[in-house]
Amino acid sequence: MEKFIVTGGIKLKGEVHVSGAKNAALKTLIAACLTDEEVIIKNIPLISDFHNMIEIIKNIGGEAQILDHSVRIRVKKIKNYRLSLDTAARIRTSFMFIVPLLLRTGHAIIPNPGGCRLGARPVERCLDGLRKMGADIAYNRKDGFFYAKTRHLKGVTYTFKKNTHTGTETMLLAAVLAHGKTILKNAAEEPEVDELIGFLNSMGAVIKRTKKREIEINGVKNLHSTAYAIGHDRNEIVTFAIAALITQGDIFVKGAKKEYLKEFIDKLVLAGGGVEEKKGGLRFYYHKELKAMDIKTLPHPGFMTDWQAPWGVLMTQAIGECLIHETVFENKLGYVKELQKMGANALLFNPKISNPEEVYNFNLSDDDPKFFHAVKIKGPTKLHNAVVTMQDIRAGAAVLLAALAAKGISTIYDIEKLDRGYEVFEERLKKLGANIIRVSVEKQYETKNVC
Repeated sequence: MEKFIVTGGIKLKGEVHVSGAKNAALKTLIAACLTDEEVIIKNIPLISDFHNMIEIIKNIGGEAQILDHSVRIRVKKIKNYRLSLDTAARIRTSFMFIVPLLLRTGHAIIPNPGGCRLGARPVERCLDGLRKMGADIAYNRKDGFFYAKTRHLKGVTYTFKKNTHTGTETMLLAAVLAHGKTILKNAAEEPEVDELIGFLNSMGAVIKRTKKREIEINGVKNLHSTAYAIGHDRNEIVTFAIAALITQGDIFVKGAKKEYLKEFIDKLVLAGGGVEEKKGGLRFYYHKELKAMDIKTLPHPGFMTDWQAPWGVLMTQAIGECLIHETVFENKLGYVKELQKMGANALLFNPKISNPEEVYNFNLSDDDPKFFHAVKIKGPTKLHNAVVTMQDIRAGAAVLLAALAAKGISTIYDIEKLDRGYEVFEERLKKLGANIIRVSVEKQYETKNVC
């Protein structure tokens, strides 16, 4: 266990490089297990989620060699089709290993997925499609494992009831080696999905988008080796952009592009934030008072759910009242209570919705009266130091951003959640001028006992 000690009130300035996209990189690791040939993936973010995925690959019989930000993977033969609960429970993406295990061995035993607790994030959107393709999948409530088997998967026409990033990617992985043609309707449009499509096509898959929210996959007999570079992480770009503005600083993000950031940048400019496209990256800077801007999270190309927590922090420093409406996950505003500890004027509430089934992307059956779906934030507010906790990756980034802007010294616990999605994040912030110290909680406790 570790924590951050953050001294706030310092303007962040300088240059930082954007990492490869976490949400794309992890899925390519799973796709690499679909072939017995070597696959090279470049521009990998060296985050804890990546290392957990590599551990799973080795546990099923694969080999992996990491060199700088590239990884060579070869799963010549899958020797173990059961994932350990200890390893798989650390990361929700582990559930997608069900596909290469099924396709290459005919069996898969997968624990109920772990990772950040962002609402239910129901896996049935993945399971239903796999069952339609011919997989026999049963859940054992006693041990918490899914037991799956199949003789072969067959192509189908499948329509997702709601937008599902992971569901679309799981079906893509299954369809590339299934018998016949698969057509996915109401498929997710996120850029990370297209990244996976590009990766699979480089391995010999035959995938194309035929119309809006529709993907066609013609199954092939085998996939082959490839070398592929992951694109930039748009969530990281947004986080550094907010870091610049929340501290009234000036940060140039090398490797950043406006592509797939339109909704965020449009809102940022309207709020008064400085954005400049320069050779080799994007510059974000503070140049005038910010004004409040409402947002509503939506599937791509809308305002991304992963951006709303950092945006909420920014709005504490904007003039006026901002309304943030989270429609993708049923329980993703937990960070607001942490901001309130730091003095934020924020009110959680549930808006009156006449057509919730159409508005909300989560399953209404997973909702709970104690969950809030919206927050009103009034600003500007002088944030102060506090003891706060990271609840998930993006909420963790949000409370760290708040601590950077706050007056005084803040303590942040559960920082391991941030390590799951950001590579050596505090070190990169320190190069921009931030005062952050990582402390081992256990060591500090042991020292006190000795004294």
